[in-house]
Amino acid sequence: MPHQGAPLGRAIVLNGRACELHAPGTPAAALEELGLEPGARGVAVAVDGEVVPRAEWDSLELSEGSRVEVLSAMQGG
Repeated sequence: MPHQGAPLGRAIVLNGRACELHAPGTPAAALEELGLEPGARGVAVAVDGEVVPRAEWDSLELSEGSRVEVLSAMQGG
């Protein structure tokens, strides 16, 4: 059993703030950290400035220190 304060997995920067994701760290795990469903409509993910296709959200392993931006489209005027 890990001791208290042990890292959860991978340290990344998620929408501008430091974050620890459970291993394996993927874009899908980053969405869950934000309370978003990976199948949610109007959501885009970029890793280190590159848009990640939705088909890769479950399989792309994030590197330590990856900068992940999650964007949601908002409707309105």
